[in-house]
Amino acid sequence: MNILGLSCFYHDSAAALISDGNIIAAAQEERFTRKKHDARFPAHAIAYVLKEAGIGERDLDILIFYDKPFLKFERILETVIATAPKSLPSFLLAMPIWLKSRLWFERDVKRALPAFKGKILYAGHHESHAASAFFPSPFERAGILTVDGVGEWTTTSISLGEGNSIQTLKEINFPHSLGLFYSAFTYYLGFKVNSGEYKVMGLAPYGEPKYVDLIYRHLIDVKADGSFRLAMDYFDFAGGLRMVNRKFAQLFGCPVRRKESALKQIHMDIAASLQYVTEEIMLKLARETKRVTGADDLCLAGGVALNCVANGKILESGEFRNVWVQPAAGDAGGALGAALVAWHRYADMPRAAAASDSMRGSLLGPSYSTEEIRNWLNERHIPYREFHKTEIAGEAARLLADGNVVGHFAGRMEFGPRALGARSILADPRNTKMQSLLNLKIKFRESFRPFAPSVLTEEARAWFDLETESPYMLMTAQVSEKRRLPVEKKENQWGIEWLHVPKSTIPAVTHVDGSARVQTVTRERSPDFYAILSEFYRLSGTPVLVNTSFNVRGEPIVESPEDAYRCFMRTDMDYLVLENFLLCKTDQPKMAAAGDWKNEYELD
Repeated sequence: MNILGLSCFYHDSAAALISDGNIIAAAQEERFTRKKHDARFPAHAIAYVLKEAGIGERDLDILIFYDKPFLKFERILETVIATAPKSLPSFLLAMPIWLKSRLWFERDVKRALPAFKGKILYAGHHESHAASAFFPSPFERAGILTVDGVGEWTTTSISLGEGNSIQTLKEINFPHSLGLFYSAFTYYLGFKVNSGEYKVMGLAPYGEPKYVDLIYRHLIDVKADGSFRLAMDYFDFAGGLRMVNRKFAQLFGCPVRRKESALKQIHMDIAASLQYVTEEIMLKLARETKRVTGADDLCLAGGVALNCVANGKILESGEFRNVWVQPAAGDAGGALGAALVAWHRYADMPRAAAASDSMRGSLLGPSYSTEEIRNWLNERHIPYREFHKTEIAGEAARLLADGNVVGHFAGRMEFGPRALGARSILADPRNTKMQSLLNLKIKFRESFRPFAPSVLTEEARAWFDLETESPYMLMTAQVSEKRRLPVEKKENQWGIEWLHVPKSTIPAVTHVDGSARVQTVTRERSPDFYAILSEFYRLSGTPVLVNTSFNVRGEPIVESPEDAYRCFMRTDMDYLVLENFLLCKTDQPKMAAAGDWKNEYELD
C-alpha cells in the first residue's frame, strides 16, 4: 500500500511517502522552488517522492492531508465574528486565499495528479503532529506532547501512544497558544513570525530574565498542570493584522523593534524572559503528560518542539527515561504524520518500534549520483578534483584542520529544518574567530547567532553534558566542565560584548551561556559525515565540527549541485565537496569568483 501525505497552504509545505508502512521519502517544497517556507501546493516535492519510490500516480492507494480545512475555516469565521469589527481587514485579506485554494484541496489534487484514483483522506492537525512524533519513535508506549501555533482549534495536546494507536487525553484550544505567544514576542522583537523564533531563542542567553514576573502578571496565566490562558487584550493575532498591540509595547516601555535596527539590552532581556517562561511551561506540560499517561518515554512535535533549549530542560528533569523529538517537528512533519495516520488508523496496520527510530536519520530527500555530478560539472567547465570515495573524507578533514570553511554535499538531503551533515557548511570549532567569520562572511546573518556542534556519538559525553544521543540536533546541553575555560565577566560586558570572550576549547560552538545545540553522529546514520568527523578527530584530537546549514540568510537549504555551487560562489567558503568531487574557490573562473554569482539576499 502506497500512501502520500501532504501539508501545504500555511507554511513549510511538504510531501511524504510511505510504502507498506515504511518511510520512503519526504521533502519540503521550499528546497525545490528556492522560496523559503514555501506554502504552495507541493507539486515538486510530490514529484520527487514518487520518483524516489519508483511509482506513478496510479500506484497511490491513499492521499491524506495533514489538516481539516473546513474545521479550520469554521474557527476563523467564529473568531472573526467574536472580534468584529476589528477583524474585518484581516478577514478580507484572508478570504481570497481560502476561496482560491485552501477550501478546494481535492481540486488541486486532481489538477496535479490527474491519474490518481485512490482515496483522499484528512487527518487532524495535532493528530498528524502526534503521529509524526510517536509512530517513527523507538518506543512501544510513550506520552506524546504536541505544542504549536494552532491547528483547527487545538494549540496543545497530550496523548498516549501505544502500539498502533494514539489516544488524545487533554487539549488546550485557540486563542490560548504557546506557539503564538512565542511568535508574538518574535514579532515584537523585530523578527519574522514563523521564521525568526529560533533567533529569539539564540538571543536569549545574552540577556537576563528580568521580565518573568511581568509576563506572568499581565500576559499569561499558567497553572500547575501546565495549562495556560493568554490575556488577549495585549495580543492582536486573533482578529487583527499584527501579533501584538500598543498595550503590549507599553507594558515593556519599548516600541516594536524595527526590522534590522540595532539590538538593545532590553531586547535581549525580554528574549531571556520569554525563553525562561516557555521552558517553565513546557516542563510543566511534560510533567502533566507523565502524570496522565504514566509513560516512561516522551515524544515531542509541533513547532514549539523545535525549541531545543526547552527540550534539553525536559530531558535534564529526569521525568522521562527517554525523550524523542520528530526532526521535522513543524508543519512539514505533518505530511509524514498524516501518512502514518492513514497506515495505522485508517488501514489499522500493526506497528513495531524500531530499535533506534524509523526516520532513517531524517535523510529522506534527493541524492545525486557521481555520474550526474560529474556531468553537471563538465558541462559548465567547472574546475574540480575527483577523489576515490574512501579518500574524500581525509582530504576534507585536512582542509578543515587547516582552518578552511568547507561546504559539504553528500547523500540524501535532510527532511526538516536542521542540516545534519548531508547539506552542511563545516568548520573547525577550535578557531576563536570562526563564529564571527561564518555569520558575517558565509551566512550573512546577525552576529549574535550561535553555531551548532556535530560530535562523534562515542565521544559526546567527554565533550558535552549529554546523557543521551541527539541525532537530530534538537537537544541543548552544556559543554563539559573539563572543556570550559576560566572566564571572568567584566563590568558592562553583558550582552553582545560577551560574545567575543572564548568560553571553551571549542569556542565556535559554545554559546555565551556555555551551552551548545548538539548533534551526535553515528556511522550507521551518516557514513560520509561520520568519516569526515573521524578523520578530523585523528588529525586534531577534537571529535567535533561546526555544522551549520548549507544556505545563506533568506534562502532554503541547498537541494541540488547547482544550488550548492551558487551558494559556494556567493560566499567566502574556501572549498566545496560534492560527493567525491572537491572544488577550490581559487580555482574557479575569475569572472565568477569576482562576483557574477553574488547578489543581495532577501532579509528575513
